[in-house]
Amino acid sequence: MSTAALFSNLPQGDPLGFGMGAQFHPEKVRDFLQLKKEEVSRLADVSINSVRFDAAIPAAVLEHFEEIAVTCNMVAEAFGGDADKTALWFRTKNPMLGDVSPRDMIRLRRFDRLRRFIIGAMMDRTSMVQQKELYSSEVSR
Repeated sequence: MSTAALFSNLPQGDPLGFGMGAQFHPEKVRDFLQLKKEEVSRLADVSINSVRFDAAIPAAVLEHFEEIAVTCNMVAEAFGGDADKTALWFRTKNPMLGDVSPRDMIRLRRFDRLRRFIIGAMMDRTSMVQQKELYSSEVSR
């Protein structure tokens, strides 16, 4: 496994402005994906009454939303940081995902499958770009 592949599960930055670490804002992720309180409860497997986005946010919600934020930012980077295109991608049914939208996969607790799909696609994309650059440099010799 290459070093690049080892770190391919993280975006280069935070194009969607969710923040990181102590500056992370999980409510921005919720708003970006237009998730309802009931959906947050289900995907984090916590009581609907405990869903909140203040200092007392349940650890399970925070963990899930950090992972979701990372994945959303990876997709945003693929679209050059365009938040509107990224949001549209998450809302649109995708035939490669069984004709289900990425947003619905998150809502239906199939986020791990979605994350693996996105990371695989990003690695394939990087590999194709590298092959194209190699070919271009060989042709120009």
